Amino acid sequence: MNPGGKGMRRRLWWIGIVCAAVIGLGQSQGLTAKSAAPEDNEALYKELDLFEHALSIVRSDYVEQPEARPLIYGALKGMLATLDPYSQFLDPDSYNELKVETEGAFGGLGIEITLKDDLLTIITPIDGTPAFEAGLRANDRIVKIDGELTRGITLMEAVKKLRGKPNTQVKLTVLREGENELQELTLTRAIIKVESVREAKILEDHIAYIRLSDFRERSTEDMEAALTRLKEEGMDSLIIDLRNNPGGLLDVSISVAELFLNQNAVIVSTKGRLRNQNQEFRAKGDGLVNSIPLVVLINEGSASASEILAGAIQDHHRGIVLGTKSHGKASVQTIFPLKDGSALRLTTSKYFTPSGRSIHGEGIAPDVDVPFERPPKEEAKAEPSKDEKSEELFDRIESGETSLEKPAAEKKPADNQLARAVDLLKGIKVYQSQAKEKVHVWNR
Repeated sequence: MNPGGKGMRRRLWWIGIVCAAVIGLGQSQGLTAKSAAPEDNEALYKELDLFEHALSIVRSDYVEQPEARPLIYGALKGMLATLDPYSQFLDPDSYNELKVETEGAFGGLGIEITLKDDLLTIITPIDGTPAFEAGLRANDRIVKIDGELTRGITLMEAVKKLRGKPNTQVKLTVLREGENELQELTLTRAIIKVESVREAKILEDHIAYIRLSDFRERSTEDMEAALTRLKEEGMDSLIIDLRNNPGGLLDVSISVAELFLNQNAVIVSTKGRLRNQNQEFRAKGDGLVNSIPLVVLINEGSASASEILAGAIQDHHRGIVLGTKSHGKASVQTIFPLKDGSALRLTTSKYFTPSGRSIHGEGIAPDVDVPFERPPKEEAKAEPSKDEKSEELFDRIESGETSLEKPAAEKKPADNQLARAVDLLKGIKVYQSQAKEKVHVWNR
């Protein structure tokens, strides 16, 4: 290759693009050249020279003339992939998908995924979605998508393969934790409309139950509305179900936690490399339900923002955490939009519970360990209808039905973790009642 003339100008032009990108990123984060040691800058520019050399070889000797943008996008994807499983370069389409997802509706299967030990791993299936109905579980490893191995796949590449138009199919090959045989499942994509508050009801004995599926833009408002309604219905104790809740937005987890804590209580702290990433978040006022008995349900599918809420409740002794150890994702990602519509999703800090615990890779251990007992599958038996009107019976015969028995309603399997939470709250309320009665007797 000719080192002078056009070749030299081309190399200088490309390294100028790369340097401009690095400098621009520094400015977008409020950094200056002074924020890095001179020796660090020198090492960086040496490596940029190596990158420029490789890039110029690709540009001059590749079998076809490569386009500029795919080369730069590929380099950015590789750069971010070397950091951690959660840092990613998002091309414009991927960035738009991420924005749509946080708003609460998208087309796909309904699973939250991560990379764990270089394997594409399910954090949790979302209730009521194709993934949930197909029986996918937390910690299932997806080893193939439509027959292609997921070896070396990035999270955004996996998301692109898993999402698609409703009513189209995708074939997954799954390795379940603790099992040796691969399972092949064909799922049909659907519109995934995620409602943060999946259930909110009184169970028994004035014990309320709220199932929070994730932390999205409207989660706090939905949670507050549910709590207000349950208070009007006589709620005197509460179970918050965070099982299989993969997390979501940091600021939403903080505002949800405020509903249950007293003013000025520390909810979470974050620590990063830059001074402005070291923050402590406290409750701004007394919560809507800051005193009633409380149980929080967690499992291995409870991650990120779920662990912030559970950790705050646990560290302030505000309630009892029950279930199994949580997932253990305690890092915060910040989105940095770029001028062409793409973005960087960059891990900028790690978070700590109010007592200063780091749970990254460890998870939150419950106060009361209760493994989930999966009930055996029971086939719904057909039972004759005893209250069907004769007109309906004849209508069915006339329509050509050959089976005149009405299937019995399928009973919902018992939830042993929820049952333990209910029993625990009953015991707490009995103890509190007896303690009040004792005080009343002594004050006579």
